[in-house]
Amino acid sequence: MDAVVDAATGQFELNEDQRAIQEMARAFAADRVAPNALQWDKDRHFPDDVIRETGPLGFGGIYVRDDVGGSGLGRLDAVLIFEALSHACPAFSSFISIHNMAAWMIDRFGSDEQRQRLLPPLTSMEQLASYCLTEPNSGSDAAALRTKAVRSGGNGSDYVLNGAKQFISGAGDSDVYVAMVRTGEEGPRGISTLVIPKDAPGLSFGSVESKMGWHMQSTRQVIFEDCKVPAENLLSGEGAGFRIAMAGLDGGRLNIAACSLGGAQSAFDKALAYAAERKAFGKTIDQFQAMQFKFADMETDLQASRMLLYTAAAKLDAKAHDAGKWSAMAKRFVTDRGFDVANEALQVLGGYGYLHDYGIEKLVRDLRVHQILEGTNEIMRVIIARHLVGK
Repeated sequence: MDAVVDAATGQFELNEDQRAIQEMARAFAADRVAPNALQWDKDRHFPDDVIRETGPLGFGGIYVRDDVGGSGLGRLDAVLIFEALSHACPAFSSFISIHNMAAWMIDRFGSDEQRQRLLPPLTSMEQLASYCLTEPNSGSDAAALRTKAVRSGGNGSDYVLNGAKQFISGAGDSDVYVAMVRTGEEGPRGISTLVIPKDAPGLSFGSVESKMGWHMQSTRQVIFEDCKVPAENLLSGEGAGFRIAMAGLDGGRLNIAACSLGGAQSAFDKALAYAAERKAFGKTIDQFQAMQFKFADMETDLQASRMLLYTAAAKLDAKAHDAGKWSAMAKRFVTDRGFDVANEALQVLGGYGYLHDYGIEKLVRDLRVHQILEGTNEIMRVIIARHLVGK
């Protein structure tokens, strides 16, 4: 798992600090997440107490600057953490990823006053954050969002919001919502970013969606009905929202790819262990060549995914000019291959793979949505193609 590919220098190994970060995340996941993941999924329980335990580990602000309690790590460090956490539960790891995206946006685009006021409770995990971009009729067309925010109050001291956000992870459970809203003209130039506290007047939540996977975290609409938000919570001025949203996507795509990789690795590990014990026709099924070829293909897909993901993360850390293309390639390839590996692992277990207690059917359900969120994999192909043939 530790070999990574750097486009400039070829193959290299993780350094000592990265190995320590990876091991810390693995140990926490094995101790606090893995033993509970199936029950959380069955009960549709949001384990906010265990999520908050990641704060002292530095997982509340992985790539947030350290003056507000962040860990100040890079994107490669982050994917190592999310990969390790998702080996125990992709839904758990994905929520940590979403929280980190929201915190990073405040750190990267907020004023010093906003950073000092808003980030310490987020980096400590005293407060949890959700990200609100998608709307009922906008989907991947982020520039088409309709939620409006209008200045009001004395000297324009507040914004009043009306509209709704769709498919918001952690809605109703999170304490803070980083939301993209329309403050101006149609199109991307009219979009702004507001940080909205859960207790904002006029903020409410829809019913909990019944989903295929990610049962551990609630998914609901975030509804604004004359919702009043202080203007001091506007990030980077009016009209900066689309730029902020686009800046967050590359990292988000790498994070969700890492969550796919960790979940797929877990499914593969379960299938390999099962095949070494399950007997048919007088020998364990891992001795049949057809099964060996299946495992060979799965291992190849996992390692190719890992190399592509780590390379893309290194490019984003280096601010490479083609980091966006590599992030899209990693998201598309790793989430596709990750789902395929988990699905093949289920097939290895046969009927047992279909049972909840064996854990693989949960992984298949959890990983399927990764091909949709952070931009569908069809949109990833559009992005990659634009880099190749021009816009």
